[in-house]
Amino acid sequence: MNLIVYLAGQIHDNWREEVVRKAEEKNLPLTFVGPQTNHDRSDDIGEAILGKQPSNLYKDDTASDINNFRTQVLMQKSDIVIALFGEKYKQWNTAMDASMAIAMNKPTIIIRPESFIHPLKELSNKANVTVETTDQALDVISYIFE
Repeated sequence: MNLIVYLAGQIHDNWREEVVRKAEEKNLPLTFVGPQTNHDRSDDIGEAILGKQPSNLYKDDTASDINNFRTQVLMQKSDIVIALFGEKYKQWNTAMDASMAIAMNKPTIIIRPESFIHPLKELSNKANVTVETTDQALDVISYIFE
């Protein structure tokens, strides 16, 4: 059995590559998908497809439409969603993706530092599991295969 895991969270470091590497080390039969991690591509996709927009508002709006479409398609195909909340970056997209996964009834694991217990309490309560590290998230998934 191969499971598809959507990795939601900030795109400014290599946490996804670390998760993939650790999953491979554990021989977990997982396929990973996630948001567009090329920040410029994500920001410019609306104009790349629809042409130059009259202002940054429209540029952001068209990119958002296409990015949301991509996220919805990939998340619907996913068996599990992992949403990583880190302390370094603003986490608006992560919160949106985690909420979307929960609304879609996708099994959801939230990774968040201890300092985010209070701000994420409602979201954590709706997710299936909340952990503090990527290793713990992979251990939860490993348990499926026992």
